[in-house]
Amino acid sequence: MKRNHFFIIILLVTSSILSAQTRWDIGTFVKTKVNPVAGPDSTLTFYCPVKKEIIKWQKADVFNPAAIVRDGKVYLLTRCEDDPSAAYAGRTSRIGISVSDDGIHFRKFKEPVLYPDNDEFKQYDYPGGCEDPRIAETPEGMYIVTYTAWNHKVPNLSIAISKDLFHWQKKGPAFTKAYNGKFLNKPTKSGSIITRMVNEKQVVAKINGKYWMYWGEKFVNLAWSDNLWDWNPLLNDRGELKRLIVPRSGKFDSKLTECGPPALVTDKGILLFYNGKNAEDDNATGDVPRGTYSVGEVLFDLLNPEKVVERSDTYILKPTLPHEKSGQYTAGTTFSEGLVYFDNKWFLYYGTADSFVGPAVSENK
Repeated sequence: MKRNHFFIIILLVTSSILSAQTRWDIGTFVKTKVNPVAGPDSTLTFYCPVKKEIIKWQKADVFNPAAIVRDGKVYLLTRCEDDPSAAYAGRTSRIGISVSDDGIHFRKFKEPVLYPDNDEFKQYDYPGGCEDPRIAETPEGMYIVTYTAWNHKVPNLSIAISKDLFHWQKKGPAFTKAYNGKFLNKPTKSGSIITRMVNEKQVVAKINGKYWMYWGEKFVNLAWSDNLWDWNPLLNDRGELKRLIVPRSGKFDSKLTECGPPALVTDKGILLFYNGKNAEDDNATGDVPRGTYSVGEVLFDLLNPEKVVERSDTYILKPTLPHEKSGQYTAGTTFSEGLVYFDNKWFLYYGTADSFVGPAVSENK
């Protein structure tokens, strides 16, 4: 009888180990010792074509990064704000670029690569600017950036394309043509295009003959496209947006569920990192301060991007470092927007309290 109990214990321990080895995520992310890796820089100047003056475009804050690997290097596209004396959310954002050989130490380029200009999209981009990029690459080598165009009236999820990361062609709001413009000039944000790994490289995926993008801030939605810049949100039987995941009372995502980096096709399903905001009222969890943004994960079905398979019960990354717990956004954030596979590791890049950029690394593939 005792021997049977021994074998049962061994079986339970072995099952636990096997369960841990077959988890559906891509490993445990650990923050790097060098952190933050990017922040404000008052030495960089730029002639703003809209204001018609030279400005210090990174003087205030640098945060919310997109990330991509090109020619064996990691490139960050970061949201950069200009005027530290302006009220919160009252500054102009421009997207800057920096490069690293090791994924940790970055060299900035002098001028922004995506910004408000005197073009047909100024009505969407100015005065708030171009915010919160996410980036993906096609198998043919074209880059797609999703970003928030902010005119201080309504945020529009917008698209730009490039062949070299430095010269971008704006395509305008992503939902301009969908449903006769039903969602144009309606609050839309945070586009995470579905990608897959091909020969150790993360590229845009097609599922059932279409491109797909998770998007949204208050809840996670889905949209499809034939060309990567004209997108069509999925609607329910009542003609309303489909809500694939929504905030959960008493958890880290009790206020918002906002899409993170480009989603990733794995052998278990489609993995989406998302940023959960804790509520400021009685719906909040006590695990993190009220109003805090932490990172969570959700897994969707490989053949049906609408279907949720698994969802993390709690955060996988939360503010713990001083620059994550306080800053321009006083409640603190670890706000993920960039994910790359580099040097046999996964690098997750996140904004910290709307002020700096931090990385976390997982060596599991």
